[in-house]
Amino acid sequence: MARRWLVTGCSTGLGRALVERLAQAGERVVATARRPETLADLAERYPGTVLTLALDVCDPVACASVVAAAARHFGGVDVLVNNAGYGQCGAVEEVSDGELEAQFATNVYGPWRLARLVLPLWRAQGGGHAVFVSSIAGMVPFPGLAAYTASKFALEGLAESLAQESAHLGVKVTIVQPGGFSTLYGVSAAMPRERVAAYEQVEGPMIEGLRGMHGNPDLNPPELFAEAVHRLVDLPEPPLRLPVGEDAGQFLTMALTARTKEFEDVTAARLHIAATP
Repeated sequence: MARRWLVTGCSTGLGRALVERLAQAGERVVATARRPETLADLAERYPGTVLTLALDVCDPVACASVVAAAARHFGGVDVLVNNAGYGQCGAVEEVSDGELEAQFATNVYGPWRLARLVLPLWRAQGGGHAVFVSSIAGMVPFPGLAAYTASKFALEGLAESLAQESAHLGVKVTIVQPGGFSTLYGVSAAMPRERVAAYEQVEGPMIEGLRGMHGNPDLNPPELFAEAVHRLVDLPEPPLRLPVGEDAGQFLTMALTARTKEFEDVTAARLHIAATP
């Protein structure tokens, strides 16, 4: 039986690839983007299967309207994929209040709002699956991406809390952690209005790397992400976290190993201090 999906951020990249994959498999999809005209070809190729709607996840009224439309058109939502997001570049000193608020509005508040709107449907139908598209930056900090990293750390905290709160309602939650993908993410990443030259040596190489992601054959193709998410939802017991891309596993393993060692070293030092008369 075809599931009913609501996917955000579908105009390009990972979201676009996911909708293509789902439509080809006969799934029913509400595909959203700030500019719905970018999805017109999908609606034409998959009539009755793909419903395209305009959505800015920062707009509470638009979010409520899209969830209501999904319920009317397909009778409900089985899978919510919170994919919409963008990257705000800049060191902590460079990012303004407005830039930080905009980053969190898209990457955290939007997914929170949509989850809150879909949960009543899931309580009524006895379950659902929330997929939060995070990043390796949800566990691995990068210089020059302070706001983006902070938003993804927060997104993962939201998802983990939701998993604990709603498991008894039949709700499944998965945090997808993509590595480097050949998408427009790096090209479209926002730069801070105010730059501080003192940080160029640490953030410059990171920003240069971001700009070179699109079309890079050495990075993961978006189709890999689409396949992983589609197969994920088929699992009877999906994981809370799913790294996608070989590089994602490598980065996350290094981060977890470093944190574990730091924790062990600090714990041992505290015990030694406590035991000293």
